[in-house]
Amino acid sequence: MNSKLQVSASPHTRGMVTTNKIMYLVLAALAPACVMGVLAFGLHALLILAVSTASAVLSEYLYEKLLHKKITIRDGSAAVTGLLIGMNMPPQIDAWIPCLGSVFAIIVIKQLYGGLGQNFMNPALGARCFLLISFAGKMTTFSSGHGLMKIVTKVPATTDALSGATPLAYLKTGATFDLSALLVGNIQGCIGEVSAIAILAGGIFLLAMKIIRIRIPGTYLGCFALLTLITAIARGYDAPVLYTLEQLCAGGLMLGAWFMATDYVTSPITPVGQIVFGCALGFLTWVFRLIGSGAEGVSYSIIFMNLLVPVIEHYTRPVAAGMVRQSRENRRLMKQNRAQARRLKAAGKEEKDA
Repeated sequence: MNSKLQVSASPHTRGMVTTNKIMYLVLAALAPACVMGVLAFGLHALLILAVSTASAVLSEYLYEKLLHKKITIRDGSAAVTGLLIGMNMPPQIDAWIPCLGSVFAIIVIKQLYGGLGQNFMNPALGARCFLLISFAGKMTTFSSGHGLMKIVTKVPATTDALSGATPLAYLKTGATFDLSALLVGNIQGCIGEVSAIAILAGGIFLLAMKIIRIRIPGTYLGCFALLTLITAIARGYDAPVLYTLEQLCAGGLMLGAWFMATDYVTSPITPVGQIVFGCALGFLTWVFRLIGSGAEGVSYSIIFMNLLVPVIEHYTRPVAAGMVRQSRENRRLMKQNRAQARRLKAAGKEEKDA
């Protein structure tokens, strides 16, 4: 029997959940929304999903191979990023655009900052915003597709709202759309955003597998719903509750709340910080959608809050047990020292003048 004391670096206790397992479970959770997107828009949507995912994986492999780094494509993180980029694409977009977005996400946002765990914003959303700026026309043109489901379309009352996806553009006018169509997914929009019930099923799956917690998506959706309901009532909309439900199900809100805002790397790790993060996301999305001139706003809200995560964690980090009284005492002593320093400085100045 070895009686020597074994000393090793922390952590001394390791969990059974690995990065590979987390990423593959996220891929499984995204599958229902992908299936509904392909059913709604046809085989070209499937091609977009495949191209964006393959481009992300290949980009990570080539970058790490050329720079003689450890190959990490097996952990599934690149596949998740690529799939999310594909899900955020219009169904009939040219295949080279999501390919470019995947390369940008993996190389510029992820690898150049150190790889998995070092990126300062969600790579998929960063790539989507990059493509929106670069190819605004193609990224905001939504066709009905050639899928198995009949797409429900409505023409907005004003031409100013035609730049967004049809449901959000229609809701921007204050009218209600078709809640059942938003839930099932037979609407115009991005490939992975159209079916709210499929996204919700994936989110519940992640909650059941304890991959994510309800704090961020719950506060995000709850805060946005409350502000939207108040706005709908204040503006005198005919059916404020129905309008709020349709705003929740339309666009990229569900996908962003369940799968992008909960990203481990770019969201706070403190419980209070997660609540603050979710509430701020709900407020910003409400501002972009209902106060601003745009119809969407989820991507920009999440990216903006990603940049503020270090600040949120700094002010919401928990105090160690037994340290509350000591920290108060330290603040009191620091205050006394500053006051004494000011008195000494004033006394020295008076003596010099004399």
